[in-house]
Amino acid sequence: MSLPTTITIAFLVLAGLILPSVHSLSNNSKPNFQDIVSKMRADLPQPKQASPSVSLSNIDYASPPSCVAQEARSLNLFSTTPLIHSAPLSRLCHPHPVFLKLDLLQPSGSFKDRGMAHLCTTVKKMHNSASNSDTADRMKVISSSGGNAGLAVTTVARNIPQMDVSVIVPETTKPLVVEKLRSLGAEVTIHGKNWNAADALARQRVDDAKKSGGGAVYVSPYDNPLLWTGHSTVIDEIITQLLEQSFDQATTQTNNMKIGAVLASVGGGGLLCGILEGVERNYHGSNEIRSNLVRGTKVVACETEGAASFAASFNSDNGSIVCLDGIHSIATSLGATSVTPAVIQRSRRHRDRGEISSSGDDVMSYVCTDGEA
Repeated sequence: MSLPTTITIAFLVLAGLILPSVHSLSNNSKPNFQDIVSKMRADLPQPKQASPSVSLSNIDYASPPSCVAQEARSLNLFSTTPLIHSAPLSRLCHPHPVFLKLDLLQPSGSFKDRGMAHLCTTVKKMHNSASNSDTADRMKVISSSGGNAGLAVTTVARNIPQMDVSVIVPETTKPLVVEKLRSLGAEVTIHGKNWNAADALARQRVDDAKKSGGGAVYVSPYDNPLLWTGHSTVIDEIITQLLEQSFDQATTQTNNMKIGAVLASVGGGGLLCGILEGVERNYHGSNEIRSNLVRGTKVVACETEGAASFAASFNSDNGSIVCLDGIHSIATSLGATSVTPAVIQRSRRHRDRGEISSSGDDVMSYVCTDGEA
C-alpha cells in the first residue's frame, strides 16, 4: 500500500492556524480557511505509489537517535503522551492525515514538563557534583511565570529530592493559579504589573542567594538550552509513534512516509526551539528511516494578533529581535513581548537548509485573531 505524506499537529491548536504562504504575513487580505487548506495541499508532496524499500518489520525504527533527557524520563518527571489521528482534520486536509500530540496530558498540563524535567535534573546533578555528594544539601530553583512554566517547574521540582522551588508571578496572575502553585509546594511571591517585572525580581533573588552562599538557580520560562533539549523529545516521540501506527506493517514501505508539517503555538520560543532541535537531530541521525521522515518538514509557528513577537522578528529584514510594547491579546499567559534570539537563528537555519537542498524544509509564521484562535 502507499503511505501518504503526514501532517502532524504537535499540540492542541486549531487547524485554522495552517499558514497559507511561506514565512509571510498578509496585513491587507487574510485568506479564509478553505484557501489556507488548499494552499497547504499544494505545498505538500502528493502521495505516490510505494517503491521497493526497507520494510518496517526489518528495522529497529522505534529507537530514538540518542538517550535525550534519559534521567528525567527514568524518574517519570514527564510522560510519553498519546499521538491520535484526527478524522475531521484529516478530511479537511485529504489526502494527508492529521495527528494531534496530546501534551496537555503531562503531569502539570503542558509540554513544559519536558524541558523543566531535563533542566532541573541536570542542575541538580551539577549541584550534587559540586558538593561531591549524591545527596547534597537542599537547593532551590527560582522561576518567573504566572502560567504553564510555573506550574511545570513546581510539578517537576516537588518530585526531585532536596529541591525547593520559588515562583515569582505578576499581579495579573489569576488567584486560582497562585493557589494551585502553593498547593503543589511552591513558595509564591506576587510582584509587578507584568512578567518582565516578576522576572527581574526572580533574577535578583538568585543573585542575592549566590552572594550569601545559597544554592539557588534561575529558571527561565523559555530561554535556556536545557529547556529546548527537553522539549525536543516530543519530536522523537512523534516519529516513533507515527512509525508504530497500524498501517498494515506487514506490507507498508517507508520511503514515501513524511511529516509534512508540525504546527505549534509560540510564546517566547522555547517550544519552537525544541521542535527544531528534534527535527534537526533526527534529520542528521544515523537511522535512515527516521531521517527521511523529517526531510522536507515544514514547521508552522502560530500566534495571535497582539502577541506576535516571533512573526515580527522572523519577518524583519535582518532577523533582529523586535520587542512589542505589550501583550494585546487574551493569550496573556502565552504571549511574550520578545522571543529568544535562538529561535530566530534556528528557524532561519531550518529554512535555509530547505532552500539549499531543495528538500522543502521551511519555517512558516501564521498570525490569527483571538476570535479565530
